[in-house]
Amino acid sequence: MFTKILIANRGEIALRIIRACREMGIQTAVVYSTADRDAAYLTFADQAICIGEASPAESYLNIPRIISAAEVADVQAIHPGYGFLAENAHFAEVCRSCKIEFIGPPASAMAAVGDKVECKRLAKRAKVPTVPGSEGAIDDEKMALKLAEQIGYPIIIKAAAGGGGRGMRVAHNDVSLRAGLKSAQLEAENAFKNSTVYIEKYVEQGRHVEVQIIADSHGNAVHLWERDCSLQRRHQKLVEESPSPALSPQVREELCTAAVRLIKAAGYQNAGTVEFLVDQNQKYYLLEVNARIQVEHPVTETVTGIDLIKEQIRIAAGLPLSFKQKDIKQIGHAIECRINAEDPARNFAPQPGTIQELRVPGGPGVRLDSHVYAGYRIPPNYDSMIGKLIVHGATRTEAIARMKRALSEFHISPIRTTIPLHLQIMDNQNFLAGKVDTGFIERVLLAK
Repeated sequence: MFTKILIANRGEIALRIIRACREMGIQTAVVYSTADRDAAYLTFADQAICIGEASPAESYLNIPRIISAAEVADVQAIHPGYGFLAENAHFAEVCRSCKIEFIGPPASAMAAVGDKVECKRLAKRAKVPTVPGSEGAIDDEKMALKLAEQIGYPIIIKAAAGGGGRGMRVAHNDVSLRAGLKSAQLEAENAFKNSTVYIEKYVEQGRHVEVQIIADSHGNAVHLWERDCSLQRRHQKLVEESPSPALSPQVREELCTAAVRLIKAAGYQNAGTVEFLVDQNQKYYLLEVNARIQVEHPVTETVTGIDLIKEQIRIAAGLPLSFKQKDIKQIGHAIECRINAEDPARNFAPQPGTIQELRVPGGPGVRLDSHVYAGYRIPPNYDSMIGKLIVHGATRTEAIARMKRALSEFHISPIRTTIPLHLQIMDNQNFLAGKVDTGFIERVLLAK
């Protein structure tokens, strides 16, 4: 087992990893930018190393500086968290070439599932359903128009190296396809330095259901059931829950088994998530694979009782999984609300600034993953998420009631947050009935 790990991330996920390591008796070093010099979680690590200015390019995305910090701290492994370099195959290769273990999948597996075009080919070989669309990259307008005619509108344009909704456009006719193709390619180039896009049939009013998987280096691979992440805005998740209220037991089993088939075919190791689009008839299609721990991993931890961060570390150290598929049960119901420093009333405008008052929720079945405190200054340089509120109940009805209670206890001032929107969601009759889809927030709640 490792004796010291470097955490190449910030915010709540850095704190989450520090806590897991402390419970395992592992020392931690954490990197930080000048914008995060006052972060309270830095004091919980055994060592904190400043690696640059606030800009991610000068700090959290700067591979040479992170490797230098790892060498100075004399660590055996690096945990990348999520975002930043977590799915960067080159970073994983650099770590291992420097004799530092990367707590994540092998670079080869990351490359196999990270490019959506290649992942789709892999899925077909593993007999995992995929959305009808292009076999590979779409290079020009003429090719895109011809394929759109074959599969029928609406279609969706996606960046091959994309994530977080960037490089993604929906087209309902030839005109919007031409415009969307160019803008998606430009956005993909700016965001990922890769302008490659592909197109698929757009499944209207579909649900986003993802499967948590984990695999070791001894040939063991399992799923930890599914999370329903259908409540989104601009392809960014707002609420996640498990189990999905939309799946029949048979479809749930099929979908989770398909996810394991895919990651075995990819030679995958460590934690990951296989994401699916589920239509109104419960037919499911592969969306993508996220080769890292997800923001919403606490939802799975809550219903299974398995600490995914600790398991990631054990696997990276060469140990086999500490459980088998038959041991993993879904117990009760869990819901997570992402608390973002954004103003929903002003088109979700970011709200950087200082938190002057903070009152956090508690009580039975309530978990808050957050790094903020009264007096904390939210920097404008990074993602606006400042916390994740997770609740657990014996039933979905109890979990919703518990989330409403916890949200009503949660007070942050003067920073505006997404808490009022989450309270609105918890009272919505469609949500209570489990009848939502990926366009529900913008089509129903934000259209008023």
